[in-house]
Amino acid sequence: MTKLRISIVQYLNTAPLVWGFTNGPLQGKYDLSFTVPSQCADDLRTGRADVAIIPAIEYQGIEDLVILPDMAIASKNQVRSLLFIAKKPIEQVKGFALDRSSRSTQALARILCAEKWRIAPKFFEAAPDLAEMLSQADAALLIGDPALRISLGIENESRPGAEGQSICPAAALGITSADLLYVYDVVGEWRNWTELPAVLAVWAAPRDVATPEVTADFIASRDFGLSRIAEISFEAARELELPAQALESYLRRNIDFSLDAENLRGLHLYYEHAAQLGLIPQAKPVEWAETKAVSAKL
Repeated sequence: MTKLRISIVQYLNTAPLVWGFTNGPLQGKYDLSFTVPSQCADDLRTGRADVAIIPAIEYQGIEDLVILPDMAIASKNQVRSLLFIAKKPIEQVKGFALDRSSRSTQALARILCAEKWRIAPKFFEAAPDLAEMLSQADAALLIGDPALRISLGIENESRPGAEGQSICPAAALGITSADLLYVYDVVGEWRNWTELPAVLAVWAAPRDVATPEVTADFIASRDFGLSRIAEISFEAARELELPAQALESYLRRNIDFSLDAENLRGLHLYYEHAAQLGLIPQAKPVEWAETKAVSAKL
């Protein structure tokens, strides 16, 4: 039989969800490919993938999808791998460079600017090169492992600013400048404003693909990965050249891999605001893949 094709975000925070496929008993059962979040969605939209972990906003723009239940990349309070970095307090920002890797976080940036800070900067997409982004704009959105690297690098060099804001020297972020930069945790800003978590990405597939057996495999892979966070962090530390202990703390404390009731409330509110701003035509309800009464275990 032809293997189902799975499109996977290549960032560290996805590793626990797919560890059963990459390093566990489900290894070899599926055809895996790794890319950036926006490409995962395009793979699913064009039929290059059968199942994909997609930015949460993309569910609203692809027809006939269901979401695999109880699994997500979410964050309850602070995420550390989604950052707004600005040359001035964000309420004064006029131009905003958006990392083109994730349309969902781009939408979150637009919502926060319009609804929380009441600003209307000029937005444009850019490659995730912070120095280049800030040479063209007052602020930049950076996501994924590059943002996490910056978070870990500045934690000992920043000082608290206004609510939710850290201030650090540009040099601490690898930028040759005497300027101070203002750093905001994207999920922290969302949580402060809404008092709800942010759901960043979900597993999605066409209904005829997302059988109970397939869903059970994905749940089992997640459970396998969550039982091996230390191993995942050790492996990632060598690749990313970052401390394993810091990466383990990130996966345990900053990322939530569930779609619990609180996360779902945050997701629904995110869709409502996206619709109000015209970022999606209308917030369609979430439809779920079917599951077995008892999920598979690894």
